[in-house]
Amino acid sequence: MERTPSTASPSTAPSTASLGGDAFVAPQSTYLNTASTGLIPAAGVAALHEGVLATAAGRPLDHFRDVEAARAAFARLAGVPAHRVATGASVAVYAGLIAASLPDGAEVLLAEDDFSSLVNPFHMRPGLKPRTVALERLAEEVRPGTALVAVSQVQSADGRIADLDAVRDAARAHGARTLVDVSQSAGWLPVPQADFVVSVGFKWLLGPRGIAYLTVPEDLGGLTPFLAGWVAGEQPWDSCYGPVTELARSARRFDISPSLYSYAGAVAGLDLIETLGIPAVRAHDTALADRFRTGLAALGHTPVDAPGSAIVAVPGLGARQPQLSEAGLELSDRAGNLRASFHLYNTTEDVDRLLNLLA
Repeated sequence: MERTPSTASPSTAPSTASLGGDAFVAPQSTYLNTASTGLIPAAGVAALHEGVLATAAGRPLDHFRDVEAARAAFARLAGVPAHRVATGASVAVYAGLIAASLPDGAEVLLAEDDFSSLVNPFHMRPGLKPRTVALERLAEEVRPGTALVAVSQVQSADGRIADLDAVRDAARAHGARTLVDVSQSAGWLPVPQADFVVSVGFKWLLGPRGIAYLTVPEDLGGLTPFLAGWVAGEQPWDSCYGPVTELARSARRFDISPSLYSYAGAVAGLDLIETLGIPAVRAHDTALADRFRTGLAALGHTPVDAPGSAIVAVPGLGARQPQLSEAGLELSDRAGNLRASFHLYNTTEDVDRLLNLLA
C-alpha cells in the first residue's frame, strides 16, 4: 500500500505555483536537477535562436554587448563593480590560472571531495602543496604558510554549505587568500565576499553552458594573464595581431574569447534572477528542499545533513536515478546519493510526486 508522505506545514509550505511563472518553456519532465544544469528561460532560448539564425543569414548580431550585459549582471549579484569581473568558459580554467600564478612551494588548502574542476588544477600545477581536509575543519586547518584556501560555497555531491565567514576570518589571520566556487549557489544564495570568486553560468543562473565568471580584487590579485588573447587587450579590436601591447586595465585582461551565443542566452536568466531577487528565490528553493526532507523522514530516509540548502542528497538511493528518469523525474546519482536540487520552476507537486515514487 502506498504511503502518503508528510509535507511541510501550511505556514511554511511554498506556493503550488512555480516562482518563475511562465518564464520557461513547459518542461517535459519533473525536473529536479538544477545542480547539473538549470533550465534556460524562454527569452534566453529565443535569444540563442535569433543569434544562430542571424549568423546563418549573414546578419551577425553584436553579441559582445551580451557579454558586457552578463558581466554587469553577475557583478551586481556579486556586489562588486563590473571592472572586477572576468568572463570565460569554465571553473577549471580560472582555477588553473590562479594555480599558475602562485609561487613554488605555496600551500593550497582544499576540502575533501570538493568538485574536481576547482581542486584538480592545484594538484596538476607542479611545485604547489595542496592539502585536503574535511569541509567542517577547513577554517581550523588554515595555518602559517597557507597561501590560498579554495572551496565551494555549496558542495556539489551533497549540498553542504561551507562556513565561509569562519574560513575568511582564519585566512585573513594567517595572510592567506580565498577562492570560492559559487557554481552551486549563485542564483539562490548571496555571493560571498572573497579574494576570488568563480562560477559557471548554467546552473542556478539559468544560462547555457560555455560561461564562467571570475571576480578578482581591485589590485587584480597578483594573477598573471597567461591565457590572454586579443579580447584581453585594453582595445580588443586593436589587439588582433602580434603580442597584445596593452592589456585591459581591469579584470577583462583575464577574459577568455567568449562563446558568444551562450552569452546571448545568459542575459535572460540573469535578468530573471535579479528581478525576482535572491531572497525570494532562496525562500522558494529551500522551502521545497525542506518539504522533501520532511517527506523523506516520513519514509524512513535520512539525507545528508545540509540545513538551509537547495540541494538534498539521500545516501544509498543513487541507484534509483534511472528508474525515476524512466518515470519522468530528472535527478542525479552523485557519489551514491540520490541528489535532488530545487529552483524557481519547481513546485510542491514536483516534490510530492518524487516522494510518492520513492514510497
